[in-house]
Amino acid sequence: MFGALLSLASAAFFGLNNATLRRGVIKGSVLQAMAITVPFGVPMFVILAAVMGGFEAIADWGVAPWFWMILAGLVHFVLGRYGNYKATQLLGSTLSTPIQQLSIVLALALAVVFLGETVNLMNLVGIALVVVGPMIVARRKKSATAAGVSKGFTTHYGPGLFWGAVCAFGYGASPLFVALGIADGGISDSVGGLLVSYVAATVVVILWVIAAGETSNIADLDRGTRGWFLLSALFVALSQFFRYIALAVAPVTVVVPIQRLSVVFRLIFNAILNREHEVFDRWVVGSILLSVVGAIAL
Repeated sequence: MFGALLSLASAAFFGLNNATLRRGVIKGSVLQAMAITVPFGVPMFVILAAVMGGFEAIADWGVAPWFWMILAGLVHFVLGRYGNYKATQLLGSTLSTPIQQLSIVLALALAVVFLGETVNLMNLVGIALVVVGPMIVARRKKSATAAGVSKGFTTHYGPGLFWGAVCAFGYGASPLFVALGIADGGISDSVGGLLVSYVAATVVVILWVIAAGETSNIADLDRGTRGWFLLSALFVALSQFFRYIALAVAPVTVVVPIQRLSVVFRLIFNAILNREHEVFDRWVVGSILLSVVGAIAL
């Protein structure tokens, strides 16, 4: 039960993160969003690791936990997050949601193969429902595009679906790496692991920004866009904090489906903050709700 509640808290903050991020990428770039949201988590998790015994835990690690936590950080906070932000920029938060839900299927498959977790008939029904969502969105391309144009923005389906799939891969693979990194450790190991993951991702993002020559553009961000990115950074950091702790106390097959209920919170918060910047076609909303039912079945 504790793991389920932590996963739900993670889902709520992740949904709020997506809504605030959507406002930011209307004017800002995806790399600017990465440059703010990824490093933001490091000082926050340094404090939490100091308070919750994270530094003591990682001091006792061997090579394997370091490897898995660094890999989790690169796959989730660099690859997966960039895919999420890019898909959100190209399609909007609601349209990009169904394709990103495929991360549940990948996470479940990896947990079964590598962690020995099991699936049943209800899990298979859930997989089918999750897969239906992206198919509906793909078939509604013309109507969704028209709905976007009527609100003043253009949807880019091909690139958007591609980056949504990249996000699904990153978010689907990382829970396995986190679980392997924590192994038999506890909450202190998960907090220490989260810090290691964020530091690894931050190093890559900073080098990426420097190589792309984006440092001056980040400094020149307008106040409103920077504010939305900072809010997104806070909410996603809280989401990941609850997620890593949940993975320390509950199986991947419990944490991931509940955490992906963030799509419900996406709908709620985007309806509040971004009604003029999102497509709320009934078929798109229906596909999201189908994926939610699939997540519950999983």
